[in-house]
Amino acid sequence: METRKVIVPTGYMGSGSSAITDLLDGLEDFDVSRSTFEFVFLHCPNGVFDLEDKLLRGNNAVRSDEALHSFYKTMRQLYDKKYWWVGHYNEYIGSGFWDATETYVRELTEFSPEYYWYYQENTIPRMVPRLFFNKILRHLPNGDKFIKKPLTYAPMWISYVDPKTFYNVSKKYIYTIFDIMGKCDKNIVLDQLLLPFNLHRFSNYFDDAVEVFVVERDPRDVFIANKYYWSSANEPVPYPKEVNEFCRFYKKLRQIEKRTEHPQIHRIHFEDLIYNYSDTVSKVFKILGVKGDAKKTKFDPSRSIYNTQLFLKEQKYEQECTVIANQLKEYLYHFPYRILHKENEVF
Repeated sequence: METRKVIVPTGYMGSGSSAITDLLDGLEDFDVSRSTFEFVFLHCPNGVFDLEDKLLRGNNAVRSDEALHSFYKTMRQLYDKKYWWVGHYNEYIGSGFWDATETYVRELTEFSPEYYWYYQENTIPRMVPRLFFNKILRHLPNGDKFIKKPLTYAPMWISYVDPKTFYNVSKKYIYTIFDIMGKCDKNIVLDQLLLPFNLHRFSNYFDDAVEVFVVERDPRDVFIANKYYWSSANEPVPYPKEVNEFCRFYKKLRQIEKRTEHPQIHRIHFEDLIYNYSDTVSKVFKILGVKGDAKKTKFDPSRSIYNTQLFLKEQKYEQECTVIANQLKEYLYHFPYRILHKENEVF
């Protein structure tokens, strides 16, 4: 039986990783139905990777208890919290996500003692009635016998798990979720399941069924798109709009990445999908074992070309983009020719 794959497009905030999804949209045996949704349960605060760091680095009883309960709470919010766009896993994945999560936490928990620690005693509103009742009991004969300590949660979950066990259990958890999402039937595309900054963890969690495409884009176009397009459309922008601050931010963003070389991590320039279309598409299709026709997919390089060289579109961009070219020269794309932008082009 042919091995199905999980394809993970990712990038550097506005770098064009959705082009990979568009390139696969329309091909047989590729499910892109969830491609507009970002799956963050691995790398979000209190996600799987935070759990790894807490349980395998400087662990102790109270640290592991906080780690497991924080993970459990966050996954529950991702599962069914209303009005949180990054969640709703009960809809995007299904009830199996929560079943798998409970099994995962149960397998990692080695001890559940009856004692408690100060983290559980941190006062929250729902404790107030019990605290008030306890105060009354203290003034009654033998009232102390009925006093109960209000806790934020109970019991403690303690884990002194070793790395091998942690990664094996975590891998089983992740692949169970993949199967729930239909990996057994089709290749599935999961946008932003991993970020470039998490890729140094790749080998501990994934086998050869996962392919990651890291897409980068000329920072001059990233800056122009953020400042002059998304911002004017009242969209939240992730980068500073002052050019020197942008350069400082962007350089640090790229430098914090632990560069990882792995045969299943593929680095692609967004621009190469346009200016070097045939070779780049052939490379992607070979990696994924695709025999289909790229012309049947959603990605159209003749339209997407107008999402490039934005920094040359108007004279007012020249000074700022010269600053970027000087400060971020190692990240620039060398365009083979200059295009003539149209007034009502696609963006």
